[in-house]
Amino acid sequence: MDVVEVLPELHMFRFRIGQAYLWRDGDELTLIDAGGAHDGPAIIAAVRDLGFRPEQVRRIVLTHGHPDHTGAAAELAARCGAGLSAHRLDAPVVRGEAEAAPPVLLDWERPLFEHALTVPPAPPAPVDRELADGDVLPFGGGARVVAAPGHTDGSIGIHLPGHGVLFTGDAVAGHEGRAILGVFNTDRARALESFHRLAALDCETACFGHGDPLTAGAGRLLRASADRHAVLEVEHGGTLPGA
Repeated sequence: MDVVEVLPELHMFRFRIGQAYLWRDGDELTLIDAGGAHDGPAIIAAVRDLGFRPEQVRRIVLTHGHPDHTGAAAELAARCGAGLSAHRLDAPVVRGEAEAAPPVLLDWERPLFEHALTVPPAPPAPVDRELADGDVLPFGGGARVVAAPGHTDGSIGIHLPGHGVLFTGDAVAGHEGRAILGVFNTDRARALESFHRLAALDCETACFGHGDPLTAGAGRLLRASADRHAVLEVEHGGTLPGA
């Protein structure tokens, strides 16, 4: 696992597939997403290497219910004594009470999806707080939950307006210094609407579930990319890879 400083108060944990983020408010930590089922020990070690104790992780916020984001959630919540939050529509998946809806794959996504299937299943995790659009979480000066369905029904973004930071989960991905629509969506039309909704937010830094963060002018780059996607959807039926 790689540990990358995005901002002085924000670090990215990059796994074999996907990534998570650690936000610091003084001596209190928040983890956004939780990696795969085998990533818990590496996350705990990284927290310690950064000079913190695991019990300083007060909360874990999941952007959606896929196993590369929820796999270590149960272990980390138990080891850190952290509360676990997820959108109410994905919370049953995180708890192991329901199966995640399968994506509707474009042809070019199929080989990528076969690679993603190598992520181990996520153990059920106890969601303490079910989130809804507009909820505000007590970190980062007030972190606003932004519903972003399409990748999953319960996908969310997390916006820290006071810091100009946006966590998109898999609704948006980073690619070669720009933003693209995330892959493996259950509803591509809703996913594109969510891309536009997230792009309309004021942010300087955008952190994705996959791909390098944007750390300057992120809002402008997201809006340009969302507009480009909308044009391509009309012209090409959404079939172009990496659009």
